[in-house]
Amino acid sequence: MSAPKGNMFALGNNGGRPRLYEKPEEIEEQIELYFTDASERKYDLTITGLALFLGFCSRQMLYEYRERKEFSFIIMRAMLAVECGYEHALHSFKSHGAVFALKNMGWKDQVDSNVTQTIVSVVPQVINTITPLSNSEENIKDV
Repeated sequence: MSAPKGNMFALGNNGGRPRLYEKPEEIEEQIELYFTDASERKYDLTITGLALFLGFCSRQMLYEYRERKEFSFIIMRAMLAVECGYEHALHSFKSHGAVFALKNMGWKDQVDSNVTQTIVSVVPQVINTITPLSNSEENIKDV
């Protein structure tokens, strides 16, 4: 419940914590530093590592910045660079972690197969090919 109008404690409250980054250029600079730092230290790029380097306390904060129009392109490109690192890891023998991460990024590990069947109606017909034996004396042999 919000404070009533005229309440002196409600004055100046803009509704929440101030943003860490006001301008897209600020976050872009930090993202470039993250990639440079990870390269120099030979760290693998991760979404969590990116979020921590940017000063966020969760990945969710990174996703929330991605939803803001002015930050969307920069964040999506940074996340794509991390995804590219996971994709390169698929070529190694220890790719289980990369497979797991890529599945969480929307990749699918499935085989699609389409089967087409045509059902034809089969109507059985009885064809009489047996000729009946006659009871004539010629056909009956003495036993």
